[in-house]
Amino acid sequence: VSHQRTDWISIHGHICQLLLPVLGPQPCFHSEKDRKYGKEQLLRRQESLIAVALSTAQEFVWAGKPLEAIPAALQVLRFSSRVFGSGSMQLVPIYLLLAEASTGTGRLRQAAKYLSQARWIILQTPDCSAALQSKLHRGLGLFSIAEGNLDQALYHLANDVYLATAEFGLNSVEVSGGYFHMANIFFRQNKMDAANSLYTEV
Repeated sequence: VSHQRTDWISIHGHICQLLLPVLGPQPCFHSEKDRKYGKEQLLRRQESLIAVALSTAQEFVWAGKPLEAIPAALQVLRFSSRVFGSGSMQLVPIYLLLAEASTGTGRLRQAAKYLSQARWIILQTPDCSAALQSKLHRGLGLFSIAEGNLDQALYHLANDVYLATAEFGLNSVEVSGGYFHMANIFFRQNKMDAANSLYTEV
């Protein structure tokens, strides 16, 4: 019952009306033109459902409610896999979001699986953008912090900063997240000079 309530609060209350046209029986079309139009309509509905579920999941993560974010993110993964394919680059941000939410709930084994999926897709894509690689390293860094492996976390966050700088420039907002998490680690290690320097950079 609690799982159903969480699921309803998280996502199904938002997408219930969108599910029926996507999951229900599709109309039978008699002409090629009508079939093409029907496919386009279905795709638009699926994309709309993905957008609603993704923004809902992100809002829960940003609000510090990772448990509520997971059902919404799983819906995004489900429909994105249908639309884009199971090995598509579009799934990487979703796996990273699921990893972050799972880490936030203490489900580190599940988080590691999601990070592995994201990493595998990126390794299979030679022309993957530096921006997406940066997000992967940030996810790996946050996971390493949760595991208590601060040296590994610093390694990944340094890669995050390097890749974000390569993609967006040295003084971009996108770089500040990596600096911020590194500063927090140095603060925990009582290395105040390094921590204050990075906080100032942020």
